[in-house]
Amino acid sequence: MATPNHTSPSHSLFILLGIPGLEDQHTWISLPFLLSYLVAVLGNSLLVFIIMTERSLHEPMYFFLCMLGVADLILSTTTVPKALAIFWFHAGEISLDGCVTQIFFIHATFIAESGILLAMAFDRYVAICDPLRYTTVLSRAVIIRVGLAVVLRSFSVILPDVFLVKRLPFCHSNMLPHTYCEHMAVAKFACADIRVNVWYGLSVLLSTVVVDALLILVSYIFILNAVFQLPSRGALQKALGTCGSHLGVISMFYLPGIFTIIAQRFEHHVPPYIHILLANVCMLAPPMLNPIIYGVKTRQIRECVVSTLSSQWKLC
Repeated sequence: MATPNHTSPSHSLFILLGIPGLEDQHTWISLPFLLSYLVAVLGNSLLVFIIMTERSLHEPMYFFLCMLGVADLILSTTTVPKALAIFWFHAGEISLDGCVTQIFFIHATFIAESGILLAMAFDRYVAICDPLRYTTVLSRAVIIRVGLAVVLRSFSVILPDVFLVKRLPFCHSNMLPHTYCEHMAVAKFACADIRVNVWYGLSVLLSTVVVDALLILVSYIFILNAVFQLPSRGALQKALGTCGSHLGVISMFYLPGIFTIIAQRFEHHVPPYIHILLANVCMLAPPMLNPIIYGVKTRQIRECVVSTLSSQWKLC
């Protein structure tokens, strides 16, 4: 039988290898992947359902949280099932079109989440710094426009990635040492100049996620300045409590990415499987932990969850 030629002039099939160097541990590694995915799907689905059906939660903060839950469902479903197929069945084959589709949804959803977190930071700013105008500034129409702007921004800045990858001829090995397709990880296997891919990817990162992070930082400087000027200790604790869950979610979103960037800075001293594990933490941690953080820290959501589960238990 002929051996497959992985260095043909151009190929349209890639093989995702999972986590090279830890192949003998794939079965054990799949367990936290599976647990994280189940928690993400169940937690975010329950969160979205409760916010959409419970009228007392039809407020700007919860609508933004609902958007975040939908984004988390898309992000985790785009990456984890394929990773589990690699770990369990060695089913790493993926077509170029499938790879490009995964690239689009991963990057677009990641940028959308960053935009939603910025919108939530603005929501907290208005609620604490200008509470009397809260319902006026963040009306239902404004929330819809913000949601559309987040979707259109992520779609428009990531769509060129599809064409930048599709234009490349792939003549090197089609073995991708990863659990999912990532723009630059795929582009590195092209036998063509990828400087446009590199610079466009960097410009997208700087103009979206980095700018969002800086604006969130600025908003919380104003928020904390206003909070610590509150005369009542009870009001201070309540204001900090309303921001606590959002700060936790922000940390879960940005910190893994920061660690990934630091690891890439010292890539010659860090084993490749560390890069892949950190990249997967970026995909797994926020969808899994966001509903837990908001469920624990937000009394209204916690009460609605308990009420919904209790009523369902009685029906059973």
